[in-house]
Amino acid sequence: MKKVLVLGGTRFFGKQLVEALLQEGHDITIATRGFTEDSFGDTVKRIVVDREDEKLLEERLEGKSYDIVYDNLCYSPNAAEIICKVLCGKVKKYVMTSSMAVYEPALGLLEENFNPYEYAITYGNRNDFNYSEGKRLAEAVLFQHATFPVVAVRFPVVIGENDYTKRLQFYVEHVVKQEPIVVDHVDGELSFIHEKEAGEFLAWCGMENMEGPMNACSNGVVSTEEIIRFIEEITERKALIQEAGDNIAPYNEVTNCTLHNGKARELGFPFRELKLEMKNVLHHYINTTK
Repeated sequence: MKKVLVLGGTRFFGKQLVEALLQEGHDITIATRGFTEDSFGDTVKRIVVDREDEKLLEERLEGKSYDIVYDNLCYSPNAAEIICKVLCGKVKKYVMTSSMAVYEPALGLLEENFNPYEYAITYGNRNDFNYSEGKRLAEAVLFQHATFPVVAVRFPVVIGENDYTKRLQFYVEHVVKQEPIVVDHVDGELSFIHEKEAGEFLAWCGMENMEGPMNACSNGVVSTEEIIRFIEEITERKALIQEAGDNIAPYNEVTNCTLHNGKARELGFPFRELKLEMKNVLHHYINTTK
């Protein structure tokens, strides 16, 4: 049994991570700002803290130490630097949720296509950078300054029945309601991962003997066109696709960006098949869209 701290673990794949860790019988503490209720009852301990408040985080973690810390809330170099300071001497391993966004868009991206060990660091908060640069700089700070082993899990778009961003749901709702969808690259391919698989992968990374950047995605790729065609087949309604307009489809700006997951597969993680996962999630949305 490992002693585990999860920073942000109350929704989407953070919740799936906690559930995966509970199934393995670990001693879990979740640290959140306390705004979102969770469903874990007395199976976890809780700390209420803003993880970007260095002084408060230090106070809350005083006298505590952990085998693994998972951080789903690290979006800036300043947030990463806080972790380097506060967790020094308190953790045996740190797993950060990073993103495919650290890369310049391309097909079959490998971990070495972005090197955080040599990336020039500029400090700032989350609102000082766009999402991609915030993640790049957060990784750079952690890999260059942390005194403990670090894993940065680079996820693509995460899909699932509990996706509060409703990006995939957008396609279903617009086809069902016969509203136009603006897509200018229907054949553009993307990697995805299901929320449950993402949670399981994070849990696995913490337990395995590894460190460094790690790509994680389901096997295979899916194009925007495939998503739309599948919805059309099930609903027997034709999508109204436009090349310009107001209803710009999610993922439109990040197509032709896919990850290579060979490194994690070689280490033994059994990824699921994307097309099957995608169909299951779309079925769920279709069944719940009126």
